[in-house]
Amino acid sequence: MTEKILILDFGSQYTQLIARKIRELDVYCEIHPYNHFPVSDASVKGVILSGSPFSVRDKEAPIPDLTGIKGHLPLLGICYGAQYLAHYYGGEVLPSGSREYGRANLKYVDTGNPLFRNIKPGTQVWMSHGDTIARVPENYRVIGSTADVRIGAYQIEGEETYAIQFHPEVYHTTQGKEILENFVVNVCHMSRNWTPGSFIETTVHDLKEKIGDDKVVLGLSGGVDSSVAAVLLHRAIGSNLTCIFVNNGLLRKNEFAGVMDSYRHMGLNVIGVDASGRFLDALAGVSEPERKRKIIGKAFIEVFDEEARKIKDVKWLAQGTIYPDVIESVSVKGPSATIKSHHNVGGLPEKMHLKVVEPLRLLFKDEVRRVGRALEMPDHILRRHPFPGPGLAIRILGDITREKIRILQEADNIFIESLKRENLYDQVWQAAVILLPVQSVGVMGDERTYEHVVVLRAVNSTDGMTADWSHLPYDFLAQVSSDIINRVKGINRVVYDISSKPPATIEWE
Repeated sequence: MTEKILILDFGSQYTQLIARKIRELDVYCEIHPYNHFPVSDASVKGVILSGSPFSVRDKEAPIPDLTGIKGHLPLLGICYGAQYLAHYYGGEVLPSGSREYGRANLKYVDTGNPLFRNIKPGTQVWMSHGDTIARVPENYRVIGSTADVRIGAYQIEGEETYAIQFHPEVYHTTQGKEILENFVVNVCHMSRNWTPGSFIETTVHDLKEKIGDDKVVLGLSGGVDSSVAAVLLHRAIGSNLTCIFVNNGLLRKNEFAGVMDSYRHMGLNVIGVDASGRFLDALAGVSEPERKRKIIGKAFIEVFDEEARKIKDVKWLAQGTIYPDVIESVSVKGPSATIKSHHNVGGLPEKMHLKVVEPLRLLFKDEVRRVGRALEMPDHILRRHPFPGPGLAIRILGDITREKIRILQEADNIFIESLKRENLYDQVWQAAVILLPVQSVGVMGDERTYEHVVVLRAVNSTDGMTADWSHLPYDFLAQVSSDIINRVKGINRVVYDISSKPPATIEWE
């Protein structure tokens, strides 16, 4: 039984970041809605209450039932969690004179307290709240203060219950990781054995037990998640796994042949299906983004179903679902057991009457890559940028034609290969070229041209939920622009997207 930390989510934008920071300490943790979590799980060694966009004074403020937790298990309240533990048990939380947001320094730190062991007085922390704790009950002892926030941190006497008004999980809290480490090691006494190796060993064992001698089919996309899922399953059940890789005609240049070759070298049993004509015919004349997605999804289900039925006695459908997909499918506003379908295989379990297996559903994206490295998978697969399920269909704004796909594939190939050649590929989370539904005037030689405009898009991110545009060197962008215009017939203008997410999204459709 794997020991775990339970994080109760009150809707904070930082909740996933708390989990990732704790996982980096080789400690397993799970996020659950504050009102829907396993109460009697013996593997839980500590609980964290997250922040929240709510005020504890709001009528709609989330109120958790901490019966069996507070006073029984180590407990850490962060921001809203700290204010809730003060407010609900007899203290007072009031609106701040001014919103306490941004950097602050801990003027007073009780370094003898287990939570603050080796934390330096004056250390920088990050505040983000509109309320402040004005008064705590008598048995609450202040263990940290800033110049403006007297009750910056406290412990309840006689309990392993701690609380901090700042966010230890964000980059700006310089010793935040040490504070979380103090909680999981010094307070919860966790063994720190959540490693890629231990995950692989446990998962392979569980897959063998769960699947037995049954046959499994998996839809490969060529991306990191489905590839790591395939290798894990192959290690557990060998030739009883069959993978299907569908060419929808919307992949990158030479991608179908290249990915198929990679998988062959990995020893996987992969069926390659070139259904590009089927997809492109169905998309003819369609411009609306959501219709494109639905047409592609429907065609994929039909092709995948046809190929899977050729495999005798298949009982399971494997999916590359990862932990953010699971978290996002469960609302903090109410319990839900619904798991979001993988973007490539939505609707397949019902249609095919197969049981679903998701070997990566406990992992964040960076953990998937760590597991892939421990499985000694090829680096070029693990380093691959995210690529949308609908492929180039949502990078061609407007209707889709074979000529537009050719133009975009050529431009995209120049951009991606240039990033790799200049050692910039790994510094970017995701890069893409977007073909716009507009044409512009240009001059080539002595002739005027009226051709397509493409947008270069490159962003930096941790998980894709937020992203900043990548500050690629001007000389590099100039060279890519020149190469695209000179080598790709049909393009005479290249622009660079400097929008961040939010307010923009990473993809344009």
